[in-house]
Amino acid sequence: MIRLLTAITCLPWLSPPPLRADDPPPVPLQGTALLKTDLLGVFAHPDDETGAAATLARYALGEGRVVAQVYNTRGEGGGNTVGTQWGPSLGILREAELRDCLAKLGVRYCYFLDNVDWAYTGSLSATLRKWGKEETLERLVRHIRALRPDVILTMNPAPVPGQHGHHQAAAILATEAFDAAADPLRFPDQLTREGLTAWQVRKLYFSGANGGQTATIDLSAPLPDGRNPHQAAREGMVNHRSQGFGNFGGFLPGANPPRPQRFTLVKSVIPVSGPETDLRQGLPADESSLKRVPLGSPPAAPSQVELRFVPRPAILHYQQWLRDQHIDHLADTLAADLPLVSGERNLVSVELINHGTTPATGTIRMEAPDAWQWESPAQSVSLDPGASRTIGFVSVPPSGVKADAQLTATLDPVGAEFPSIQATAVAHPVPHGIIPLLKSPPPLDGSGQGWQDIPATAIPPTSLVQGQVTGDADSSGRFRLAHDGRTVFVDVEVRDDHVVSNIAPTDIRAHWRSDSVELCFDPSGGAEDTMGCYKLGIFPFDLTGKVRAARDADARQGPIGETAPGTRIFSTRTPDGYRIQAAIPLSEIGITPATSRRIGFNLLIYDGDNPDARPGENINKSRLAWSPRPGVNGRPEDWGRMDLE
Repeated sequence: MIRLLTAITCLPWLSPPPLRADDPPPVPLQGTALLKTDLLGVFAHPDDETGAAATLARYALGEGRVVAQVYNTRGEGGGNTVGTQWGPSLGILREAELRDCLAKLGVRYCYFLDNVDWAYTGSLSATLRKWGKEETLERLVRHIRALRPDVILTMNPAPVPGQHGHHQAAAILATEAFDAAADPLRFPDQLTREGLTAWQVRKLYFSGANGGQTATIDLSAPLPDGRNPHQAAREGMVNHRSQGFGNFGGFLPGANPPRPQRFTLVKSVIPVSGPETDLRQGLPADESSLKRVPLGSPPAAPSQVELRFVPRPAILHYQQWLRDQHIDHLADTLAADLPLVSGERNLVSVELINHGTTPATGTIRMEAPDAWQWESPAQSVSLDPGASRTIGFVSVPPSGVKADAQLTATLDPVGAEFPSIQATAVAHPVPHGIIPLLKSPPPLDGSGQGWQDIPATAIPPTSLVQGQVTGDADSSGRFRLAHDGRTVFVDVEVRDDHVVSNIAPTDIRAHWRSDSVELCFDPSGGAEDTMGCYKLGIFPFDLTGKVRAARDADARQGPIGETAPGTRIFSTRTPDGYRIQAAIPLSEIGITPATSRRIGFNLLIYDGDNPDARPGENINKSRLAWSPRPGVNGRPEDWGRMDLE
């Protein structure tokens, strides 16, 4: 109680009860008691807390709870809409913005694990390789043992399209730290040399309702100063001005009822009964009564035979991680996801497992939408007891199809030894094209000479990754590719009714902020991350009217003069937009024509449409792509495929 009252009186809008003349002065908290935390948020970057900001304000300001935050990075890899700071200098600015935000939310403590925010990626594995998983986990466990939080709140680590790999990593680390901080055998030097003790967090939550046990937090009750938690959240969020949050502070009382926020209880060592309305439900709890509580539906007895699709590697690894963490009930919310090349043969695999004591014999039938084809849609199988087997089928999506499709596998038994079983997956078609071989290179002069015989590939407004496009004139394009055995040539015609040039010559980075084109090459044709790729963002015109470019989110980031010195670029205005041409040595991309006939490729068009934009301002309104999907720029698996002629 002393700790709680002290936390409340630290808030500027509350006055402590008056002291009587004969009252002894209050004893300040110190040491371990000073650090004791009720709720700890674990995030990747400054501003990641905004999705739970209203809930943080409810507990910190509304209930006087001690709330602390741990961030893996300072966000130095993000954009900057308000200044020229980049890299480590941007991290200094974003930390200042974050601390101003957290002060508005009532968050008392803020710490950093000092990992590098190196780029946008959809890959968990690339992130943990870059950060060093074990070293980062050790630093996070140190903070948990020092702060002793009752509850940890983190992000959703599921590798769904558009989910940042850094966000996935922050949640993975928080989940593993829940157990590691309580285990005296993990990082024992913290106990023997640093004076810490093992600490068992009571509850761990992911943001959002992700299946299983859910907590719904009501945010309609006013705070002691009359605001509601959503208003406090907006007043905090507006401080992240470098990330474009500067206009989010408005609040109209009564305009919209404050909506609750939902969280998924992932781990708990205190009893749970029914849906929760409080992240601290069941607390405080006696140390001697703590015991891991199974969550989700009780596991059903395994059926005699199990059938499932083999998904892309990121999902396969995530499902195994869920099992290792004993939270595999969350895997039911994540569908198997299969990138398939449209118009050609693709191998689709299913895994069959026999848990029974007798052989499993039957027929597996594959189904898909009518326009899809299977070379052999049915196969007879026989599997011994205790065995597993992977069975391959060949699927051919229609040429040009872009819509995801559901694939269904059905196992019909011979006889009645087990019931028919089904498995489903999401098939995501990606486009396919040819890069023709030229006898002589075309000129880079905007004229189109030398390109006449190369077919153009359209990127219509419907190929939307993010934002809104009103029609062809607003944003659309077409491109051509060719090569001469040493260099790949790119010709891009963009329709844009408001071509914006607000990027200074000293500010050639973060191309998504303004009108630009992004070229994505993957020498391996379907890599799990971009570390072996070549990703080039091209501004058609800077403030001086010159074309500029920089590599981004691959293993060599920065202006092409430093990272791709052999690359040549050209741009010119056209009556309805602009045209960009590029010549890129295959060696800079990492392509060897003799061995790399198939590569991954994507082309994105970014549109801003703000002719009054300030220099450097982030005006991104929409993103189109040849192979569109949320977050596709950071996930080469979902890029299209190109074959070198």
